[in-house]
This record gives sequence, structure tokens and C-alpha cells, in this order.
Amino acid sequence: MNHHKIWTPVRTNIRNKLVAGTLALIPIVVTYFFLKAFIGFFDRMVSPILDPLIGFHIPGLGLIISLLAIYFLGLLLTNILGRSLLTLFEKWLNYIPLVRTVYQTTKQVASAFNIKQTGFERVVFVEYPRSGAWTLGFVTGQSKGKDGTVFLHLFLPTTPNPTSGWALFVPEEDIIPSEMSIEQGLKALISGGAVAPAVTNLHSRTHNKSSLQNSQK
Repeated sequence: MNHHKIWTPVRTNIRNKLVAGTLALIPIVVTYFFLKAFIGFFDRMVSPILDPLIGFHIPGLGLIISLLAIYFLGLLLTNILGRSLLTLFEKWLNYIPLVRTVYQTTKQVASAFNIKQTGFERVVFVEYPRSGAWTLGFVTGQSKGKDGTVFLHLFLPTTPNPTSGWALFVPEEDIIPSEMSIEQGLKALISGGAVAPAVTNLHSRTHNKSSLQNSQK
């Protein structure tokens, strides 16, 4: 009986340590294989050309050269000539139905991650599209009505592609401030709410009413 009492906590301790170690190891292993596959992908593209020239294989050289090529591509596309060439290329793709669909879909997803933060002052919660349902809004400015009411100018992006959305003028008293940064707000939108703070300062109307009643007593 005493032997059982001693062995039980030992087994529990060993099991907990194994579980903790496994949970810590999983993201490390996944990251390792991702980096290995990522670097290998670029190496396989460049190695057939470079290896015969230099006489041996340098791991990671393909990634470096690919990053340089991507940089110069971005440099080209940020000027008028590059944008004109890209426009012609996209017009040519429009004549190929399946390729056009794949390209446009991929471009929309990529644009979602490249959304500009310029003009976004902060993240707030606004009751939309119905009472009791809240969504994220990005404050872009504010103005006053004739009666002195302060209106916040909000951009309500769609998810998971926040490059489109709605522009709303909402009374300041009808919004709830958010503690999220602009980056956190964008991540929450793009992930469909999967990547969002576990605790927010949202509260229901019932809570508001009870707080108001308590303050009036």
C-alpha cells in the first residue's frame, strides 16, 4: 500500500514532464522542418545553375540569391515602368480562365497581408451588423455634427481579406475602445478571430444597464 502511494505521484510527475517536454518540442520540430523545406525549395531552383559554376553546393545560397531577386523585383515594381509591365502581364493572364482565377485569388490573399496601416489611429469595437454583435473597426478620423456630437470615422474591413470594407460615421459614445494595437487588430481580422486576445474590454448591454442602475442608486 505504501509502495503504491509513493509510485503514484512519481508516475504523475514523470507523465507531466513528458507532456510538457513534448508540447515544447512540437513547435521546435515543426519550425525546423518548415525552415528546411523553405530553404530547400529555393536551393533546388538555383542549385542546378550555380553548382556546376562553382563546383560544389552551398546550403542556403539559393535562399540568399532568391531574396536578392525578390528585392530587385520589388524595386522594379515600385516604379512606373515596373507597374506598367505588371499591368500588361495581368491583362495577358485574364485571357486564361483557370490561371486568371488562381492568380486573382492569390493576389487578394497577398494583398490582405500587405494592407497599409497608414491612417489607422486605433482599434475599437462597434456594434455591427446588429444589436448585440460587435466587430472591429479602425479609427481614421473624427468630426462634429451640428449639435456638437462627436463622430468617429471608422473603416470596417471584411475578413479574411481586409482590403475591402465599409466606411461608417459612428457617434463616439456608441463605440467601445480596444486595447489592441493596429497589428493585433489586423491579425484578428485576417485569421477570422482565431488570433485574438483571450480577454477584451467588451461588455454586454445588460452589464451596461446594471452599471447605470448601480450608479444612480
